[in-house]
Amino acid sequence: MTSDNQPDEVVIKVRADGPYKVTGQVRLTDADGNSLATPDGPLALCRCGRSQTKPYCDRSHRTAPGSTAAVHAGLPRPADGEPYLPGPVFAAPYHFSGDVADRAEPSYGRDDNPTWGRWEAALCELEGGTAVAFSSGMAAISAVLMTQLGPGDVLVAPSDGIYTVRTLAREHLERIGVEVRLVATDDEAIREALPGAKLLWLESPSNPLLDVADISGLAALAREGGTLVAVDNTLATPLRQRPLDLGADYSIASAAKQLTGHSDLVLGHVAAADPERARAIRHWRTTTGAIPGPFEAWLAHRSLATLGLRVERQERTAQALTTMLTARGDVAWARWPGLGCVVSFDLVSADRASAFLAACRMLAEATSFGGVHSSAERRARWGADAVSPGLIRLSVGCEDAHDVLADVAQALDAVA
Repeated sequence: MTSDNQPDEVVIKVRADGPYKVTGQVRLTDADGNSLATPDGPLALCRCGRSQTKPYCDRSHRTAPGSTAAVHAGLPRPADGEPYLPGPVFAAPYHFSGDVADRAEPSYGRDDNPTWGRWEAALCELEGGTAVAFSSGMAAISAVLMTQLGPGDVLVAPSDGIYTVRTLAREHLERIGVEVRLVATDDEAIREALPGAKLLWLESPSNPLLDVADISGLAALAREGGTLVAVDNTLATPLRQRPLDLGADYSIASAAKQLTGHSDLVLGHVAAADPERARAIRHWRTTTGAIPGPFEAWLAHRSLATLGLRVERQERTAQALTTMLTARGDVAWARWPGLGCVVSFDLVSADRASAFLAACRMLAEATSFGGVHSSAERRARWGADAVSPGLIRLSVGCEDAHDVLADVAQALDAVA
């Protein structure tokens, strides 16, 4: 307690990886001691390194990026006679002399590549953290799981997300003594499973049922217990959701999907809020050799420029498609979470779902999502997800909306 003629006590709550939370009465000054205006509400002294010109963090520097950012992210400064995006660099060794400690340029192709560097710089801008590119989404996922979990640790992961996370957990993590708690993408179920966990893995929206988790609320609860949070953000993309801004420690994505959007690449990445954690992820990549090819990285960077256009077109069509499906009496249910290119709906039986896919004239039957070509599949055919045998996961492409809706409608009519 303080007396009436003394200022209130200032309490600074220190967190392991920031930001610091400040409560109580506090006076802010500049370097010369002159008083500065304080914002309303609690202060957060930012450790992200981007608000050094401000005495406090109002998070204005962490607004979600838009299409313009996707077009320009990671490009070098303009120079006469040079292209917007330099071509890929193909090299295993580079000219390198002197001591390793003084190394500033690439020295060997498993450690560095300037083409990766530009792609990672673009991802840093979009994700709001330090990004590390990988040869696939599963390589990126494995890097987080294998560097953060060891004997005696507890992993909480979705039972209804990408099945290969569950496969990795069962076949490798449990074998080395990691306790794996699989729960549905449901906030209350996750909260109940969280005590004692070293790492909380979220996938929001989930795939293929498109459930959504309260990332911000769960991250705050996890932080109180010292639990790290990783979010698979593949379906949302950083244009629609930035997990690091919501309190997560890691944002992971398969870049094979909507991020690159042309169904011709297999890539992944991890973005970390803490540069030290990103450094550990990068060391894992170098050690295991899970590196992206330079041509793939260049194609990914080139494709990034149209992300905003693709997302807008695909989401408009997804919304219209969901409206049409829910109005039909021959669809058990249809779901779209309000973002992303995926719509899921239930035709109840495997036979009817298969007949629907065969009747589609434009939609391709394929297992990925996020490309410019619309595609769909009967998800239960893989036997890895606890879903209805008639569940259709449909990836909306960039065709005209009326063409996508017409193809789906005629295929449904054909199997009525």
